[in-house]
Formats: sequence, structure tokens, C-alpha cells
Amino acid sequence: MLFAMSIIPVVIILIFIYKKDKKEKEPLGLLIGLFFAGMATVITALIGEVVGELIFDAIWPYDSALRQFLMAMLIVAPAEELGKYMVLRLITWKNKNFNYSYDAIVYAVFVSLGFAAFENIGYVFMNGFGTAILRMFTAVPGHASFAVLMGYFYSRAKYASLTNNKSDYSKNIALTILIPIIGHGLYDGIIFGSSTSESILVTLSGIFIWFGFVVTLFVLSIITIVKASKNDFCIVYYPGNVQALYMPSFGGEWICGCGMINSLNFCSRCGSMRPDVGGMWYCPSCGSPSSYNFCGCCGFPKPAVHPQIQA
Repeated sequence: MLFAMSIIPVVIILIFIYKKDKKEKEPLGLLIGLFFAGMATVITALIGEVVGELIFDAIWPYDSALRQFLMAMLIVAPAEELGKYMVLRLITWKNKNFNYSYDAIVYAVFVSLGFAAFENIGYVFMNGFGTAILRMFTAVPGHASFAVLMGYFYSRAKYASLTNNKSDYSKNIALTILIPIIGHGLYDGIIFGSSTSESILVTLSGIFIWFGFVVTLFVLSIITIVKASKNDFCIVYYPGNVQALYMPSFGGEWICGCGMINSLNFCSRCGSMRPDVGGMWYCPSCGSPSSYNFCGCCGFPKPAVHPQIQA
């Protein structure tokens, strides 16, 4: 019963995020791998938090509301969110399936909720049913919200990288890391600090501020998900005003070796490329695939004799 209570909110959020991916579903194998890799970041987070707390104890041995707030902002949040970011970056940055803007949110949420599932099981089994109910509506959606923000900026960083916009890339990579850390730090710091205070007024004020922050965070995340899903666009090969030309149907539907029926150029289940239909060519200048007379990425004209794409 407690295990189910721990996992149900995670599963519900993952299904919601997955279904909002309207353009091209991500391979389930990749998503499962991200989920379990996210679980593994519990280990790195725990190490970071233990080391950070030892340092804090040496510098600031007396417990206080401010100390708890700073611990959350400077130790706990960075230890958890940096681990998630590293997994996200290592597994997805160069993955061929990362080709639409909404993909980044899907990837980030699967990583983050892998962490949240492992953490939630521990808390619920230690503290019981009441904790399961409380975390179902707070901590688990909280981890998902931090991931949505991470994924949003991660997608923008990927697009900036592909379009060779170095300033936008640097800015969005920084935001990919900093925004979830700040959000997570405030989430933990407000409640940790207020609960440590000896003043009832401070504690009640902190709970009120925390509740307002959580509601705002969740609403912002839902708006981001809905807009990102609705405005999902390809971030690979075609920049700017020709995004809509990416991956048109070349030759109608086809059946992949895995059994999936597709109309686009890559199988939405396993990522395999559509078999050669004789109309596509690779740009010799930038390597982009095209079926038009000019490359949609760099404008290079279609060669008179072009290399065939292998199945």
C-alpha cells in the first residue's frame, strides 16, 4: 500500500508529460533509462549534502532559521539539481531523438521523477500514510516543476547551440542550471527555515509564504507545459521561419522494423530512419537532410548527383 502511494503520483505526472508530447513520441527505452539514471542521482546528492553539511557545521555550528535556509539554497538544492542536470546532459544532448523543443521537458521530468520516486519511497516508508498524502501534492509535483523549468531552458540552449548562437547558448545553459536550483532552494529553504524558528509568528508566516510560492510554482509549470506542447517545434537543422518544413512526409506511411507505423522520417518508437525513398539528400555543406532544391539550414543547392540515404 505504501509503495503504491509512493509511486502513483510519479506515474500520473509522467503519463501527463508523455501525452503532451504531440509531435513525435520519445522512445520508451530512452525514457526508462532516464528514469533509472535519475534514481541513481540520489547517491551523488546524498554525498554532496553530507559533505556540504560537514562544511556548514565547521563554519556555522549553531542551528538557526537562517542556517537552514542557506543550507537548502547552497547545499541541498545544488546537490540534487546538478546531479539531475549532469544525467540529462550526458544522455540526451547528442541523442538523435532530441529533435523537438518539447523533448527537453520530457527528458528532464523523467530524470527528476526518477530521483523523486526513490526519495519518496524512503520518506513514505519511514513516516507513513500521512507523509504519502502530503508529498503526493507537494514534493513530487515540486520535483516535476523544477524539471519543467530545467527542460525549458535546456531546449533553448540546444537550439542556440545548433544555430551557432553562442551568447544565447551560454545564457540558457546558465539558466538551465540556476533556475531549478533557485526554485528548489526556495521551496526547501522557506519551509526548513520557518520550521526551525522559535517564533510562532515566523513559523506561520513562513508556511503562508511557502504555500503561495508552491502554488505559483505549480501554476507556472503547468502553463509552461501547455505552451511548450502547443508550440512544439523542431530544433534540429531548420532555424527561424522554416521550422515547419522539417520532417515532412516523404512517400507516405512506412512500417519500421519494430512494427511501428510512421509518416515521418524517424520511427517514433525506436528512432530508426525511414528507408530510402529516393527523394531525400544530405547537404554536403552542413549535413542536413532535405527533399527540396535548397538546404533548409544553410541554403546550399541540391547537388545534381546526391548520395542515397541508407535504410
